[in-house]
Amino acid sequence: MSVEHVEERDQSAEKDGTEGVTTAVRSYPVAPGVRLNVRSGPGTAYGIVRTLAEGAYVPIYCQTPGTTVAGPYGTSNIWDNIGNGEFVSDAYVKTGSDGYVASRCG
Repeated sequence: MSVEHVEERDQSAEKDGTEGVTTAVRSYPVAPGVRLNVRSGPGTAYGIVRTLAEGAYVPIYCQTPGTTVAGPYGTSNIWDNIGNGEFVSDAYVKTGSDGYVASRCG
């Protein structure tokens, strides 16, 4: 049985400077047995900033198009922003969708 992680994060200062606005940010599992590279931008040409351990879950704050990558969950050009300047290919994240599951990064 899998358990979906949901965490709350106040993104008000990041969006429009208002206070007290809280949005739910969902976390998703990385493909089993994968140590996933986290890159500084949405593509394989960007540098690796760290590597996630096997069994990791990642929050998806926003998504953006980038380099097309083939992975355990298909082929996709969607990249997930999992932190400030941190992106992973959506082809390695089990979101349950072939499309966007979060707002576009902007």
